[in-house]
Amino acid sequence: MTTIYTALLYLIQPLIWLRLWLRGRKAPAYRQRWAERYGYCTGKVKPGGILLHSVSVGETLAAVPLVRALRHRYPTLPITVTTMTPTGSERAQSAFGKDVHHVYLPYDLPGAINRFLNVVDPKLVIIMETELWPNIITALHQRHIPLVIANARLSARSAKGYKKLGKFMAQLLQRITLIAAQNEEDGERFVDLGLKRTQLTITGSLKFDISVTPELAARALTLRRQWASRRPVWIATSTHEGEESLILDAHRRLLARFPDLLLILVPRHPERFDVARDMTQKRGFSYILRSSGEIPSGSTQVVIGDTMGELMLLYGIADLAFVGGSLVERGGHNPLEAAAHAIPVLMGPHTFNFKDICAKLQESDALITVTDVISLDKEIGNLLSDDDYRRYYGRHAVEVLHQNQGALQRVLQLLEPYLPPRNH
Repeated sequence: MTTIYTALLYLIQPLIWLRLWLRGRKAPAYRQRWAERYGYCTGKVKPGGILLHSVSVGETLAAVPLVRALRHRYPTLPITVTTMTPTGSERAQSAFGKDVHHVYLPYDLPGAINRFLNVVDPKLVIIMETELWPNIITALHQRHIPLVIANARLSARSAKGYKKLGKFMAQLLQRITLIAAQNEEDGERFVDLGLKRTQLTITGSLKFDISVTPELAARALTLRRQWASRRPVWIATSTHEGEESLILDAHRRLLARFPDLLLILVPRHPERFDVARDMTQKRGFSYILRSSGEIPSGSTQVVIGDTMGELMLLYGIADLAFVGGSLVERGGHNPLEAAAHAIPVLMGPHTFNFKDICAKLQESDALITVTDVISLDKEIGNLLSDDDYRRYYGRHAVEVLHQNQGALQRVLQLLEPYLPPRNH
């Protein structure tokens, strides 16, 4: 099975190059650093430490508290963070700066993986969520390098697909040192696929272990005073195709009742920044780009968040937040970054990527579901016109966040046996 998989992977490489090249038309970063995708990273990493892989933006955000805690506990141990996407790469670099090394994880080809592991030579490999690559798992097993899947999740749909691989999947899972699952349900799906119970532990979700640092709170307060000291502000983040137009239509309706309302619109991907700007311009809104460094004037109606790594800061300016990927069938994005600022959170009906988190928020009156322009207008209008109602939802959101924290400490304890003794 591995031989067939590897052969197919080699065969489709020209298609992968074509895809990277085509994606590079909108996002030039896709045309850069191709050598890293084949394991050529000499001089870019420091060997002998921890390797952590987070495929894209969401996983990288969940990894931030973990990487920071590892840096604190093992200050002399080098850490390399790998991603697969340019947006994940940008987020990793903005979150960690020079504290960690960063390269792309190579494609799952034996030559590329071995070349990469020869250079990085990790003591421990941590993969965030569920990236089950047969050749890297096999190579780590052969080299006796421990592999931990942290914050692991496995949807019923993915489990069904993996189940078709039968014995091959069971053998693969048994080569993993430990799977730290987000909840019992996900854990049971791994066991059903052939993972031994001794390889499984339930830690909760690392996504809850975020906080607003005093430095971030101070920066957000300064920006709020500069941008909108006496104006209401709402933010729509991680929006996808089909959502920006709905957000702008809702904003148009809201302006009829709240003429000084400011919208911060933050598309999910950099290639949508220009699209959002054009839409905003065509609809006749007065707008500025965050990247311009300008301060909104009293007549500015929309700020387009066209920078990377600033989402937590921008949430701190807003009175309430809509989190995208949820009005269209993308499964939604992380509502907890907004919750950390104690502001009400609104999402569309499509939240399957954050099913557990959204269920917890919903149960505690901490999430408002909207389905279209009319319900967006109605719910945001209610929140803006009633301070107590708005504070009620914001308070509940941050309470859910605090009540579910603790996964970080559990994961750190699990990693201790695989790392050198700490100097207390």
